[in-house]
This record gives sequence, C-alpha cells and structure tokens, in this order.
Amino acid sequence: MIQSPTAPALPAMPLDTGSTPSVAHGPAAEPTRVLARFEDWARRTPQAPAVIDRTETWTYQDLDAAAALVAADLADRVRPGDLVGVCLDRSTALVVTAVALARLGAVYLPLGPRPGERRIQAVTEDLDVACLIGDPAVLPAEHRDGEHALLPLPTGGVNAPATAVAAFADSVRGTRRAPEGALYAVLTSGSTGRPKAVAVAESSLSVALDWYRAETGLAPGDRQSLLIGVAFDPHLLELWAALTSGAALVPAPDDTRWDSHVLTDWWRDAALTHAVAATPTVEPLLDRPWPQDLKLRHLVVGGDRMRRRPGTDVTATVHNAYGPAEATVVTTTHTMRATDPEAGDPTPPPIGTALPGVTLVVTDGEGRPVARGQEGELRVGGHCLALGYLDPELTARRFTAPPRDLELPAIDRLYRTGDRVRMNADGSLDFLGRLDDQVKISGVRIEPVEVEAAFEQDPRVRTAVVTVLRDSSGHGRLVAHVRPADGAEPATGDLLDAVRSWLPEQAVPTAVRIVDGFPLDANGKVDRPALAAQAPAPAPAPVRPRTTTTDDLANATATASERLVLATVRDLLGRPGIGLGDNFTDAGGTSVVAARLLATVEREAGVRLRAPELLRSTDLRAFAALLDQRRTPRPEGA
Repeated sequence: MIQSPTAPALPAMPLDTGSTPSVAHGPAAEPTRVLARFEDWARRTPQAPAVIDRTETWTYQDLDAAAALVAADLADRVRPGDLVGVCLDRSTALVVTAVALARLGAVYLPLGPRPGERRIQAVTEDLDVACLIGDPAVLPAEHRDGEHALLPLPTGGVNAPATAVAAFADSVRGTRRAPEGALYAVLTSGSTGRPKAVAVAESSLSVALDWYRAETGLAPGDRQSLLIGVAFDPHLLELWAALTSGAALVPAPDDTRWDSHVLTDWWRDAALTHAVAATPTVEPLLDRPWPQDLKLRHLVVGGDRMRRRPGTDVTATVHNAYGPAEATVVTTTHTMRATDPEAGDPTPPPIGTALPGVTLVVTDGEGRPVARGQEGELRVGGHCLALGYLDPELTARRFTAPPRDLELPAIDRLYRTGDRVRMNADGSLDFLGRLDDQVKISGVRIEPVEVEAAFEQDPRVRTAVVTVLRDSSGHGRLVAHVRPADGAEPATGDLLDAVRSWLPEQAVPTAVRIVDGFPLDANGKVDRPALAAQAPAPAPAPVRPRTTTTDDLANATATASERLVLATVRDLLGRPGIGLGDNFTDAGGTSVVAARLLATVEREAGVRLRAPELLRSTDLRAFAALLDQRRTPRPEGA
C-alpha cells in the first residue's frame, strides 16, 4: 500500500523539540512463521471454516488437504526457490495455490486473472519463471501451447477458473531468479518499460501479520475479506492474516470493486468482521451515512491519499495505512475511531507511526536526517524490508546502507521510498508527495516511462510522453502525447487498444494526443508541465464512429439523464470528445471511475444503478435510457 503523490503540502507545524532528528522506531518485533501458523490451525481446528465461498465452506482440513494434492502434482517440476506465476482471481483456487506453493518452498508471483499477454511475456522473458498457473485461455501463446499439467484446484465459487493448469514453456524462461528465502514476489512499475519484481521473505511478512492480528484482534470465528486485486501485494496481507489467525477468508465478487453500494452490501451479507480495501473504493462511503447494520469492526485502507477522516457514524475502526511493496505492504498506520475528537474532520489524516520492527528516517538529499518538522525523503529500515529486487543493480541503488555517523542499531539497510514526508513531534508522518516521476492512479503506483515504452513498442509511434492531469479533488488521469512515426497516421483508439496488453488497467491513459513535437526546457529535456498545459482538456478521436455530428450536450433533444451521464463521464475522464454513442470501458472507464459515476448519478438523480448495468450497456445513451426508465414511475397497471 502506498499513498498518492498528490497530497497538498501541509504547513509546517511549530515544534518544541529543538533539533530532534527525524528518526523514529516502531515497537520491538521478532519474525515468526507463516505457513507453520496455518498448519497449526489445521491441526488444532480442522473443522473450522477457512474459506467461505458463497454457499460452499472449505474447512482448514479441506484447505490443507487440497493444498497437499496440488503440491504433490507440482513437486516433480517445481523446486524450492522457483518462481511460479499465478494467473488466478480472488477465489478458493487462489488460496489453495498460495498454500501449496508455500509448502513446496516455491515463490508465489501473483499476476492477476487478466494480466495482459504481452505483459506476461515480458515477465517470463526477464524472470526464470518455472510455470504459470491459471486458465489456459488467459496465458500467453508460448504457455497456452506448451506442456500442461491439470491441477486439482476448485473450479466453483466466486471468481473461480473454468479449469486450472500448470503451464510450462522452457523456451521463454528468463534468467533472474528470486533471492534465497523468498516467500513471494510482486511486480511494481519499472522505468525501463518492463515491470520489475521485488521479493519478500516469510519473516518480513510475518511481522506485518503479527501486527495485523494484534491491532485488529482477528481470531477464530471472524471473517476476513479477500478483496484486493491479486496483482497487488495487500491481498497477501488479507490472505495470510486469516489463515494464520484461525479465521475465515471470504473472496469478494468482482462487482464489489465497481460499486461502493455493492461493497457494503457484500460486507453485510457476508457478515465480514475485518476488511482491507483501496482508499478510492472506500472514499464514496465517507460521503454518505455509514451503514449501521454491519458487523465490520476493522477496516484497513491504503493505496491513495485519504482526503478526509471518517465521521462519527462510522462504526468500524479505520486504519489509514501506508507502505511500498519494498517494505512488505504496511509500514505506518494511523488509527481512527468514531469517538476521536477529530472524527469527521475534512482534512487528510496523517499516514501514522511506524509498525513494530520498522525504522523511519526522513533525510535530506545526502541521506542525513533532517530535523522534525522539516520536509525530506522517507527511508525505511527494519524487519519489514524486502529481500530486494530480482535485479541486483536496482537493489543496490534503492536499498542503501545508513550513513556511518547515524546510529541505527541492527539496521544495515534503508529503502529509499522516493516519498516526500514530514515527521511530527510524536513521530507520525504527514505525506507531502513524490520526489521522482512516479505517480499514483486509482491507488496504483505507475512510472510514466513504463507507459511511454508501451506506446513506443508500436511501429506507428516514434516517441511518446505521458503527463498527468488532476482535477480539483486530486484525482489523476494519464494523457499520452504521441509523435507518430514518419508516414503513420494512427487512430488514438487503436493505440490505446495496443497498449492494453502491456499495462495494468490503471496505467492505460484515458486520452491520447497526436503531436508534431514536444516543448523543451532550458536543459533540452521535454518540458512536461508545458506539454500538459497544452491540453488541459484533451479531445482524442472517438473510440468508435459517433452516431451524431452535433455535440450531445448542446443537442436540444438530449434528456436530462443523457446530459448528466455524458457531462459526468467527460469530466471524470477528461475527454470532452466522448459522445453518447461511446462505450464506457472502450472510452477509458475503469472500476474507480465507474464507482464515482454511479455515486454522482445517485446524488444528482436519486437513482441507484449497479455497476453491471453500466458495463452491460452498449453505450452511454443506453445507460442514460436506463436511468430515465428508473426515474419515471410506471403508470398504474403497466
């Protein structure tokens, strides 16, 4: 979990600590075991529910036995330390796979259910991936056509695969292996245009899990969400927190990520007591009355800047969490309760204080601590640190030794987060932004260079530069400025379609501008602010042929619902060229945008529509017609 780089610079707070350095330590912590804790619960409470998957319940005994079968089927081909790419969604099958790989000593590499064929291909060309696990239909050609071993994974329940295989393709295996002792590896955005992988040891995850159990009281009889997208590391906190606590995991249906109403309905129907969620998903919930019939006691949020504190009606304890993947999911947290004097304050809360075993240092450009109250770069050390990247040179650049004159007992490495923060007198941190070019879109950390490289793979593109436009609330969207190759006249929609196979959903720009060249600064580099200013409201070519030649908003025959839907989508995506004949997802709509659109429709029209109704609509006109239908009461007897 990592906060957004768009937080406003907060005014410096007066301090009475003199020149106290910006160094803070969390409580002492000792690493424990992860897999052994699960196996202990399987022995102690074999009939307790481990996964509650709609109408089917898998006990700890069931889960243990299923994982043993999968591990046995893989044992001849997968060795300890091997990377295994997992192309599954949040499901019982995913949970069984995670336990089986841990039992084998293999390294779990979550890629998600729809990672994009070219993205997987890039990963397998760089990394020594022993095999991919998933439905053959989602695998790249080399693995789809290679040797398959059918795995006895569950194929029923939420988000279950139709079939699951271990797919082997020795011809495309890369050379980089995970460091010794890794439990899992996750991909993060890479500035080279290819994703980079960071490996984490079991001991580091165990410290985060121990904190989670102690902080939230997760225990047998409780129900923990499995909600976070599989490609992102917080899902590992959810998954193993439950399995090491004797609690039950509840996989989330896919539509929970599109609609905050569906999310709270699911919390209620599933009787969840503990949940982890992305900040943009939870944000709409804080703008309306909190549901009072939930069993939810603890809610951990992260992935973006929290723009306000929960109100006095929020019955769950909310933990605002911060942490890069390189520091094992969670590094700092700030806990908020309805009884706090600050409850309901419309200002961003801090990102909090250090977790057990975590050391925080705010430094200047030379790596030396600044005084508390001064801004600087956050560096992190302690048990939370990942083993490093699978690229040793990158590890050496980002994981550095502390300055010699800085006394940090037992700390031999500090991870440079690239985040600009300020440490307060009590050791808590305020998040101020990023120091580098990384950005956060919908809670996902993105390197614009990676997006640019994806465009430049296209022979129709000579050069691409990506900028970020933000609305008044700080929400960002990517705009790609593309200089075509000589003689090429690519359609912007075609370019977007091409990069979708390279990039995660949040990294696909909402708009493409075709340009003849780029403005340069005094150093001869592309002047990105000037480039962004040239297109405060980019108007790309429509995704599909428009059904009208006049502006739909100015059309006198447009209904109130059509005007509301179209104006909202144009504003959210920053694309005034979108028309009623355009499809929401083809136009760049994401799950986060859908949630905000549905919230606006409900607020302005008083009609609650569901995400599937938006996604099934052929175009925005059809969605607006549905809204009109719901707005208009039917005549008696109709």
